[in-house]
Amino acid sequence: MIPQELIKKIRQIQIYTSRAVDASFAGQYESVFKGRGMQFDEVREYTPGDDIRTIDWNVTARTGRPYIKRYVEEREMTVLFAVDLSASSDFGTVNKAKNELAAEFCAVLAFAAAKNNDKVGLLIFTDQIELYIPPKKGISHMLRLVRELLYFKMPKRKTNIGEALDYLGKVIRKKATMFLVSDFIEADFKRPLSLLNKRHDVIAVTVRDKAEISLPGIGLIEFADAETGEIILIDTSSRKLRNQYSNTAAMRFDELKNMLRTINVDCISISTDKPYIQDLVRFFHMRHKRY
Repeated sequence: MIPQELIKKIRQIQIYTSRAVDASFAGQYESVFKGRGMQFDEVREYTPGDDIRTIDWNVTARTGRPYIKRYVEEREMTVLFAVDLSASSDFGTVNKAKNELAAEFCAVLAFAAAKNNDKVGLLIFTDQIELYIPPKKGISHMLRLVRELLYFKMPKRKTNIGEALDYLGKVIRKKATMFLVSDFIEADFKRPLSLLNKRHDVIAVTVRDKAEISLPGIGLIEFADAETGEIILIDTSSRKLRNQYSNTAAMRFDELKNMLRTINVDCISISTDKPYIQDLVRFFHMRHKRY
């Protein structure tokens, strides 16, 4: 049985995300993530004024009369969220943990997709595939995805982004828009991401916490690596150490963004200490201008 606290949390997310979608980007989602091209509709006899480039020469030769192929815009879209819920995602020092932020972010886009009558699927992964829910339509399906994200029991596992990307390449055959949601602690996944992005539209969503970007000067702190269990003691009163920490974090993030740029993967960065709706709106504006 689902705990009442979780049911309340799901309801709160549903109300919040529905309002956010309506208020911030109800029309932008459709304009940016509309159908990904044209699909075949029918073959019909040629009439004066039709584009001769659409003539179906095989049918024309077989019947002795000119026929054309008719195409229509493919409106229905498939959206898939690949969410990294390894041990490092169960961390947050401000408003919420990274895994909670990831669930809420996915919920916003899932409800936007539901309003546009799109199919939505979910992959939860760590260093292995934890859960896969094939794309479907409907609000009840979206609520199930949110429930699974929030109710997922966090294993003490590491991350294997490459394995998740390879899995998606096998199970999703039709072109889809995929949001890869992770803190991207792992770095060795450029090749599988590049290959997947050639067949699909992959967007990286980096989820970070303020403490992973800079350290407060509050003296001795005991740090535990959530994925390895290693514990170290750090003296945060040292300005040199804090600067080194911030510079290293910034360098790693820049390396990630540069790598994504080289393989034409867009990136949305969200953090537990600030609202993400405006970041999403800016992303929509950027996409709209490009296309």
